[in-house]
Amino acid sequence: MTYYTGMIAAIPTAKRQAYIDHLRRAWHLLHKHGASRMVEGWGVDVPTGKVTDLRAAVQARADETVIFNWIEWPDRATSDAAWVAMPGDPDMAALDKDMPFDGKRLIQGGFEPLMEAGTVHGAPYYQGFLLAVPEQNKAAYDKMARDAWPMFEKYGCLGIAENWGVDVPHGKLTDMYRATKAEPGEVAVFSWTAWPDRATCDRASQQMMSDMQGQPMPEMPFDGMRMMWGGFQTIFDSAEDGTYRDADPAARAD
Repeated sequence: MTYYTGMIAAIPTAKRQAYIDHLRRAWHLLHKHGASRMVEGWGVDVPTGKVTDLRAAVQARADETVIFNWIEWPDRATSDAAWVAMPGDPDMAALDKDMPFDGKRLIQGGFEPLMEAGTVHGAPYYQGFLLAVPEQNKAAYDKMARDAWPMFEKYGCLGIAENWGVDVPHGKLTDMYRATKAEPGEVAVFSWTAWPDRATCDRASQQMMSDMQGQPMPEMPFDGMRMMWGGFQTIFDSAEDGTYRDADPAARAD
């Protein structure tokens, strides 16, 4: 079964190109150890939340940009073996020496796909989400996502991927549990929606909000106030030979 390592971090905005160069070297190492794909999004629409948000999740500073990344593996066994082997690889030592961001504030976890629809890779723009869902509500969350997909597709969404945390470690400085203010018995969910561009995504959000005007809010199988999200421009996709695309050139910081 496909397996994902999901990551969120804060990158000095002025080091965007250095970070892209770092990604290319990181992909060489990850691919050598069995990874099948890596996709990286650069935050261009990361709002501040009332309870929590992605910037707070990684303690981002004013001069930093939030990134949203996933590494795809053919299965969990390959991922687990790679993370054991890579610390002893000389390429990892070289990569660590030249890291253009604070790795101590990076949060990550291992996730199994819960629900996928449409085309979930290869998009120039993504909305990324991190939230906590009670373990006993797994089936209800899965149903909610499946029921919502036709509406997203109607407004131009290319695909949706919902991934259930199965190996989410606790960190010394921060982690996905603290980021989502997870309560006992809750599981981290790392998900994304794929879009042809930011304009389509923004327009869809407005249309869906308009559709819900005057309608009672449906009961959610999780605490929506603790869900965090952001909009991300693709800067790296290993399936595109590691090149990045800027559908919105104004989003570039270098």
